[in-house]
Amino acid sequence: MDVIEVLPSLRMLRFEVGAAYLWRDGDELTLIDTGAVGSAAPIDEVLDGVLRRIVLTHWHEDHTGSAAELAARHGAEVVAHRLEAPVIRGEAAGAPPVLAEFEVPLMAALPALPPAPPCAVDREVADGDVLEFGGGAVVVAVPGHTDGSIALHLPGPRALFTGDAVANVGRTALGVFNTDRARAIASLHRLAELDVDTAVFGHGEPVPHGAAAALRAASAEHR
Repeated sequence: MDVIEVLPSLRMLRFEVGAAYLWRDGDELTLIDTGAVGSAAPIDEVLDGVLRRIVLTHWHEDHTGSAAELAARHGAEVVAHRLEAPVIRGEAAGAPPVLAEFEVPLMAALPALPPAPPCAVDREVADGDVLEFGGGAVVVAVPGHTDGSIALHLPGPRALFTGDAVANVGRTALGVFNTDRARAIASLHRLAELDVDTAVFGHGEPVPHGAAAALRAASAEHR
């Protein structure tokens, strides 16, 4: 796992597949996503405060794989959208993606990841809810990748966690492997309207500054 400082209060934890993020408020930490199964130990090594909450942007195993282990170890509150919660708890199956032709070889090239162990969700959220970190983190529903995918917008520091709604691999673009491409595009358009300077993604490099322009450019490709 690589640790990258994006902002003084924000670190990227980069894994072989995907990334998680740590936000610091004093000695209180919020973890956004948890990596695949096996990521808990390296994450523990960089926790230099109290892990208060774990926010899961969606149910996929590269985001939720270590949630149950970390939550149990630290007593952290687990937060997810109400539509994702049954899948994260292991009560329902998540819908598979509807692959575009160009996505078929991309999916085939990915390493196989173990399924995420079921994890309790302590707080179910919906669009517009506010979480108590970063001066108030606004939940933005971004359906399309999964039904209950969320992004997090921090208006004060003008930061955005996109989850897999957007990627930044080579350039900022619509995320791949969506269950509903039309809804995913609509979610991208919505994120491009937000006032942000910094954006971080489930996959790809952070944009520490100038993220609004990058999001608008990605959105414009789908007009």
